[in-house]
Amino acid sequence: MAILPARPYKPRDKAKAEAGVRIAQRWIVAALRHSKFFALTDLNEAIEPLLERLNQRPFRKRRDACRASLFEQLDPPALRPLPVERYILAQWKKVRPNIDYHVEIERHYYSVPYQLVGEELEARCTAATVEIFYHGVRVASRHRGLAPHLATTLHDHRPKSHQAHLEWTPSRLIHWAETIGPATAQLVQIILESKPHPEMGYRACLGRHSGADKAPFLCESKHHRVKIL
Repeated sequence: MAILPARPYKPRDKAKAEAGVRIAQRWIVAALRHSKFFALTDLNEAIEPLLERLNQRPFRKRRDACRASLFEQLDPPALRPLPVERYILAQWKKVRPNIDYHVEIERHYYSVPYQLVGEELEARCTAATVEIFYHGVRVASRHRGLAPHLATTLHDHRPKSHQAHLEWTPSRLIHWAETIGPATAQLVQIILESKPHPEMGYRACLGRHSGADKAPFLCESKHHRVKIL
């Protein structure tokens, strides 16, 4: 089914609908033009017999048929059961992932596979879900996020380097440092405690992790001086 809206002030675009309105005005509205109603139920009760008479009225060119008989002949055999699920209204939008592999939809950010950064994607948005398509193939599906300026990120969408970074926690960093030596553990703890949030010191700690088997390094802070050999 396709919806083709009629143009404004173009009644010929919907000639059959206009004809139906004219018939209802002639046989129902005109018959009730002198009546007054103070409740919708009373109006419906007055319309019902007039509508039944209109549907039973024979056609001018087909005296053996009427609207009611044609409906029984054509419509019920063609009717099908209603869908089990209700129709979901969706909106489509062109989106393009930023360098952080997220797309913005109504001030909320949704992750997509990082390989699609810079590509043109299509987002299908409903009241409950957001789906992202690339060349007609769905690459992401998330629950709709309502909080503005926040991100909904799927772990598998991150590059491997980002995934490895997120696997580190403060306790794991300190435990790793203890396997090298007490001075390394002390250094990692100093770095983490010197930051407003421990995550802000991850980069420095992971740098020590990648260079643990290389040349010794020296780290200085305001109150501590630690040398790892």
